[in-house]
Amino acid sequence: MTGTEKRVCMGSSIAYWAERNPDNIALDDPSGILTYAELDRIVTDYARAMAGAGLKKGDRVCWLGKNSGLYFTLFAAASRAGLVIAPIGWRLAAPEVAYVLKDTQAPLLICEPEFAETARNAAAEAGTVQTILAAGEADGLQALDEWLVKNTPGDLPETDTSEGVLQLYTSGTTGNPKGAVLTNDNLFRLRPLVENKPEHAWIDIGPDDSTLAVMPCAHIAGSGIGPIAFYNGATMMVIPEFTPDGVLDCIDKGLKQFFLVPTALQMLVSVPRARETDFSSLRSVTYGAAPIPLELLRQCIQTMPQALFCQQYGMTETTGTVCILPPEDHDPNGNERMRGIGIPLPSVEMKIVNENREEVPPGTIGEIATRSGLNMLHYFNNPEKTAETVDADGWLYTGDAAIMDEDGYFYIKDRVKDMIISGGENVYPAEVENAIFGHPQVNEVAVIGIPHEKWGEAVKAVVSPKPGVDDVDTDSVISWARERIAGFKVPKSVDVIPELPRNASGKILRRELRAPYWEGQDRGVN
Repeated sequence: MTGTEKRVCMGSSIAYWAERNPDNIALDDPSGILTYAELDRIVTDYARAMAGAGLKKGDRVCWLGKNSGLYFTLFAAASRAGLVIAPIGWRLAAPEVAYVLKDTQAPLLICEPEFAETARNAAAEAGTVQTILAAGEADGLQALDEWLVKNTPGDLPETDTSEGVLQLYTSGTTGNPKGAVLTNDNLFRLRPLVENKPEHAWIDIGPDDSTLAVMPCAHIAGSGIGPIAFYNGATMMVIPEFTPDGVLDCIDKGLKQFFLVPTALQMLVSVPRARETDFSSLRSVTYGAAPIPLELLRQCIQTMPQALFCQQYGMTETTGTVCILPPEDHDPNGNERMRGIGIPLPSVEMKIVNENREEVPPGTIGEIATRSGLNMLHYFNNPEKTAETVDADGWLYTGDAAIMDEDGYFYIKDRVKDMIISGGENVYPAEVENAIFGHPQVNEVAVIGIPHEKWGEAVKAVVSPKPGVDDVDTDSVISWARERIAGFKVPKSVDVIPELPRNASGKILRRELRAPYWEGQDRGVN
């Protein structure tokens, strides 16, 4: 078997490098470092303990905690034991955690001590958890280390890479969150296609390199770093949550590559320490989950001049990235392609379809559909929503409104569900937001539709002021937009708030902004 054929899952990738590069550092987090040899042994110990504890193939194991080397160790152990790891966002309230516990039917919940109370309350509400373990000392809970020692090791099954191994819950901006089930095939299929390819230098890391797990592990941008690092035998630095200083500490240790959402990038380059930091070791910066303003990109390029910049587009249901705007299309002076999300990755098909899911010609706005081996297995125990999202031919419908140009580059216009219909005209919030963004008093902007007796919906902008700006001139914001976009797209009104609400993955929560205006309405659109 070749090295590629041997690295088909979390466990086999770690074992591969433990044999060939045993002393290379696999994990580096605040608790210390682990070599590949040490990690391989510990992963097997946890996997056999899970099997010995009576967990059956396909059972879910939930993690309630921040990013840590332990989480990624348990992720790999679950894979070896034929189980599915389901990380839960640590910012969630107990009832929200209980929903995930009940949906997964997980018999085992492992939590960090600071979330022990939430874990106990959520487990009691869910009524499905058989065992709660604390990754440390927590009153009334058995410690994970003690459980590991006391369990009689069990036998491990053969790994089936087509079965679920990671269950991530969508951000749930509408309705209850859904558990997207991803397989080892999903997580590892792309790796050989970009390995040792100069055109994919933005992600092609090796045993001498390091990458960073900084986005929440309950999201694909967090958990997805593990398979990338372990497949390539690289060092994965892990920090519990994003802070500019935490990332800069990793830069000081020679970090080679990281992914951040634009909001975090803005915070990173804005701190005074960034101007004094040596970024010369940094080879590539990837970003996504939200558009990046041109001015922010310029600041990033100035701060990290030797790094390649690559935009990534994808979603939980596509195991993360399926489309990239490659480094060569990034220009600090701006260009048309930087307004888009780029081109599909190798093996990925993408097209634009109309409301009947029929493909439309280039330049026509519609919904992005994608088909590849990266598409999720299904939504857990939710065949109805799965069928709504993925058709019988394997096309996954993203809910993103976009166009494709003649060169095959894709340009997001907005989420289909966020489209505003005003007087029969379709208004895509992103177009209006792009028009407003450069206003000298505006830091961030979100555009929503609100009820209007005559037009059905009226366009409203919600903005936050730039630092040092005490009062945003809302009339000037409207005038600014009128100079840049069609009249029917111009906001009829502008609200000013200190900060826009976001979910844990950095996406603006338009639902929260819309809610007060639609209260008492029969539906969320007119």
